[in-house]
Amino acid sequence: MDQRIVGLENEYGLLFTPRGKVSVPMEKVVGFIFEGLIPNSWPSNAFLSNGARFYQDTGCHPEYATPECDNLRDLVIHDKAGERLLESCLPVAEQRLKEEGIAGDIKIYRNNTDSMGNTYGCHENYLMRRDVDFWKATEQMISFLVTRILFIGAGKVLKTSGKSRYVISQRAQHIHEKTSSSTTSSRSIINTRDEPHADAEKYRRLHIIIGDSNMSEYATYLKVGTLALVLSMIEAGLSVTGLEIEDPVKAMREISSDLTLKRRVRMASGREMTALEIQRAFLKRAQEYAASRDSDDVAREIVAQWEATLDALEEDPARLSRRVDWVAKREMIAAYMDNKGCGWDDPRVAMLDLQYHDVSQARSLYALLCRQGRMDRMVTEEEIQKALTTPPQTTRAKVRGDFIRFAKDKNRSYTVDWTYLKLNGYWEETILCMDPFAASHPRLNELLEAGASHR
Repeated sequence: MDQRIVGLENEYGLLFTPRGKVSVPMEKVVGFIFEGLIPNSWPSNAFLSNGARFYQDTGCHPEYATPECDNLRDLVIHDKAGERLLESCLPVAEQRLKEEGIAGDIKIYRNNTDSMGNTYGCHENYLMRRDVDFWKATEQMISFLVTRILFIGAGKVLKTSGKSRYVISQRAQHIHEKTSSSTTSSRSIINTRDEPHADAEKYRRLHIIIGDSNMSEYATYLKVGTLALVLSMIEAGLSVTGLEIEDPVKAMREISSDLTLKRRVRMASGREMTALEIQRAFLKRAQEYAASRDSDDVAREIVAQWEATLDALEEDPARLSRRVDWVAKREMIAAYMDNKGCGWDDPRVAMLDLQYHDVSQARSLYALLCRQGRMDRMVTEEEIQKALTTPPQTTRAKVRGDFIRFAKDKNRSYTVDWTYLKLNGYWEETILCMDPFAASHPRLNELLEAGASHR
């Protein structure tokens, strides 16, 4: 599979429950959270020494954008590091509340919806070639993305018409168009924003906003890995046509609501197919692509895991209770309901649904499943802890992280973005970093060497 820069942006849900009659605006709670990681930072927006970006998004949501990654393992590690960083902010935020005479609990959730029906996203970013026809490529991907929810859905207890039921995807109910330039007013399967943060003559960005936020490391791996593989196939000229769904938005909601995985959706050709059948068709193309690349171990591994996942879904989704979020959460809730003799409408079930996504290791039901050895892990806690301060070593993120450490060590004011590094004030200097694959920069190396010689 072609080397590719990938990244995830996760928006987190935030809940403050006061203990007493005095509350506080959510904007202030968000500010206290940022103080836990970025002291005296306002507006709440900063790049970190691990190359990631931490900021406040629309609707008072803390958002963590991973550094640029060029392999799936690094992406899973740094994606999980975002959870740990948010968790580390909680003690400082709650202490700041106490100092202002406000008692209460702050909870942060890695999910996609709140009790008021609002939604917030998990956005995927893939660097793709500029010379590939974007519109033809995306038309080929839409059916894949709609049916991919079978293994990346986070699961949700959804209340409609006064009755609760369980659905596969949290985002499915909030997507309204196939493509759009907006991420809020007209959410789409594929967002057309073209910000490659790289040489725009060579690259553009594929921005996907349909995906659920995953707690499962395995689901994150499959989410990004399978789409990166499909994109590589398309860039290589391997056509994935003939699988267009007549109404993708409607189909996605129908698939999400069908826990039997047998619902058939109408294709543009007039025939009907299940989501599993559509995924199998894409898998077959991917197997042909992987077979044509003798030394591509990454492509073969993705294909193998993809096929095993589809096999398990077809036989019995419960087989994936260690790997797929919607299955793991459903099994956990079903066991609780059997034990308590309650149904989906019980408010305790809604709390379980939410608590699965808590970033606090002490409260999270997903973390509990991990401690009990009931979820498969792909990375170690040691790797995640290292990623809190250390960027990927094979991309531009390393340059950014090295620069931030240098500026802080020299007590210099600085400004950082995805493509440039700037020292402010006296001896002002800007370093452009347009190549996301470059893990070093000549000018930064000179600064680092000069700084080391003056110690």
